[in-house]
Amino acid sequence: MQADMVLCHAGRWIGLTVCGMMYAVVPVLADEAAKTEWKFDFGSGPTAPGYVQVVPTAVYTAEAGYGFEGDTVVVCPDLSGKDTLTGDSCTADKPFLFSAAVPEGNYRVTVTLGAGEAASDTVIKAESRRLMVEQAQTKPGELIRRTFTVNVRNSRLPGGGQVRINDREKNAFHWDDRLTLEFNGKRPCVCAVEMKKVDDAITVFLAGDSTVTDQTKEPWASWGQMLTRFFKPEVAIANHAESGRRLNSFMSEKRLDKILSQMKKGDYLFIQFAHNDMKQGTPEEVKYPDSLKHFINEARSRGAHPVLVTSMHRRRFDEQGKVVDTLAGFPEVMRQVAQDQRVPLINLNAMSKIFYEAMGPEGSAKAFQDGTHHNNYGAYELAKCVVEGIRVNVPELAKHLTSETSVFDPAKPDFVESFTIPASLSTDRVKPEGS
Repeated sequence: MQADMVLCHAGRWIGLTVCGMMYAVVPVLADEAAKTEWKFDFGSGPTAPGYVQVVPTAVYTAEAGYGFEGDTVVVCPDLSGKDTLTGDSCTADKPFLFSAAVPEGNYRVTVTLGAGEAASDTVIKAESRRLMVEQAQTKPGELIRRTFTVNVRNSRLPGGGQVRINDREKNAFHWDDRLTLEFNGKRPCVCAVEMKKVDDAITVFLAGDSTVTDQTKEPWASWGQMLTRFFKPEVAIANHAESGRRLNSFMSEKRLDKILSQMKKGDYLFIQFAHNDMKQGTPEEVKYPDSLKHFINEARSRGAHPVLVTSMHRRRFDEQGKVVDTLAGFPEVMRQVAQDQRVPLINLNAMSKIFYEAMGPEGSAKAFQDGTHHNNYGAYELAKCVVEGIRVNVPELAKHLTSETSVFDPAKPDFVESFTIPASLSTDRVKPEGS
């Protein structure tokens, strides 16, 4: 199928011709930075008023500002439904990506899912594999809506300069000027996507290392990219963690500066570092307590709430099947700082020990990719530990957990055999930086 695109800006028009037929022709705003809402109608049938039509050949380009990404063949049958918005949809036999160019900020996203001719089963991830909708199923002819909030950012700093991102991050979806959605599941079916910029969302900023960051490729995963699934739409998770980082390198690369430039009163800053800090010396030698206090004070000076998270254990067991501590006293120092500074503490270190020992030396391998980094299942279970820590120690934030989020006991983890989060397409067997 061949397609000709007519692209223009500043009062001109954009059109898409497929097989001789002209699809949605819509005006492009001269000042996209002033735009706060985007609406997309997926399918080859008539387009709903006020929406941009998304047809199978709508490949993302900077000029168009929206479209599909990757090599997945997307099908958008016209079922001639009575409703122009929900009478047709787009689907594929494997995961597919859709992006829209937007300024950085938080976006309330509403997705209409389902199809008229068959059942659908959709899992939604955003940016770099952040889990947003765990499972949405519809019967033939049934439609459902799911709403969540996605944080979008770039590496630029106000007033000039930028975050010193590494090679892994240069092509990552979580550092670009667009909002990317991954539609996954047994049969993902999308009728419409609406994106609206919001300024009142509570933002939970994450600062940490490879065990927290948005891992871009399978089979690696971290709890930070699973945490999104457990919050209502009024909360956005802004995951600034990066592999291999220590407290000091996080600051020197201006990652903390980027967080602080976006932080507002009522937001949260979750801080988890130790795995890489400990390789540089003792807590005192690397000024670990002082750096933690700096993070805490900077958040508080902006009216935000700091929360300390002790690092999870590595997968090391003794002959009795007990977890061996490899973190050289760093979790204990963090606990002391939390007590001294009166900061809420989520003791992920203690909960991970319970979780790993419940699975045992051999069984725990099902949660890991190597001795430090986790797969999707392990990351999901650790995110549940963090959520449990929020419930107990950060009650104001816990009010925004989804209603179906239940109490979690790390001594009774979910059965790995029943874990159903499907893998994304992008893979890389090279382990993340840090260990």
